[in-house]
Amino acid sequence: MSYCRWSSDNWRCDLYCYEDVSGGITTHVAGNRIVGDIPEVPYILDVAPEEFFKAYRKQLDWLETAKREPIGLPYDSESFNDPDYESFLVRLLELREVGYNFPDYVIKEVKEDIKAQGG
Repeated sequence: MSYCRWSSDNWRCDLYCYEDVSGGITTHVAGNRIVGDIPEVPYILDVAPEEFFKAYRKQLDWLETAKREPIGLPYDSESFNDPDYESFLVRLLELREVGYNFPDYVIKEVKEDIKAQGG
């Protein structure tokens, strides 16, 4: 299961976080960010299929030529594997504190996973 991907928040997410099949929770931190306004894609169930796929294609075409710039924060391009949800939550809070972008729901989901494990 992934908590977030580069494509989360309309491609504004700096992290890719997932439960690793080898154990723990792995976080990859991006080394760069997309510059400019990324074309939005509507939620697939809110529009006709043709409209969704047209917007999706427009976004993918834009992303192919999008300019990127280095993020410039301490953990750019690093990867981490935390052994448990508590450690993962500490990592997320640290990454957020130094300026990395990721959806707010990630922290909420991790806290729910901690609670589900009796933490």
